[in-house]
Amino acid sequence: MTLSPANEALAAEIISWFPRPRSALIPLLHLAQEQDGYLTDDAMRRVGELVGATPAEVKGTAGFYEMFRFEPVGTYLVNVCTNISCLLWGGEELLEHACESLEVEVGGTTDDGMFTVEEAECIAACTEAPCLQVNYRYRGRVTPADFDGLVEDLRAGRTGIAGHGVLAQVRQSVPAERLAGVFPPEQAREAPVWLARNEAEAVG
Repeated sequence: MTLSPANEALAAEIISWFPRPRSALIPLLHLAQEQDGYLTDDAMRRVGELVGATPAEVKGTAGFYEMFRFEPVGTYLVNVCTNISCLLWGGEELLEHACESLEVEVGGTTDDGMFTVEEAECIAACTEAPCLQVNYRYRGRVTPADFDGLVEDLRAGRTGIAGHGVLAQVRQSVPAERLAGVFPPEQAREAPVWLARNEAEAVG
């Protein structure tokens, strides 16, 4: 699927925030992933058309970032850390429990499409070991019982965690008067408006 009409309009707004369309590439990839839960070939092709990039450039950029997915995943992507701190505090046991309780292999998705379980190399929360992420939202010091409770809450919609691909519950918007001077840098003839504004606010 390519971008929906509503997301086409939102993409045009996002592009208007930047001096060059290509600067909007990553925000538009997030928009496409929010729409479908992963990056479809058609959506990436359309994003490339909007920002003036080839399909290879779009996919090459997306492929650099772990958060972008090229295949469907569950509504909730569960990343269980098994690096050294988590390993010492039960990360591997937690991962094993997650797979057993959801009846999936590592990297697999439950039959109902709700959960994908993956092993994470490190999610930079060593003081909270063992830890995991659900759609990149952290949970720390997780026991097997905590995990089971989390799954129950996710199934019941009690966590406030949106489906995979949704970065925030509130859509960002930049008022025209707060834009940072949207024109290519080589066309600049004076200091950017945000610089003078910030200096004035600092003095005031």
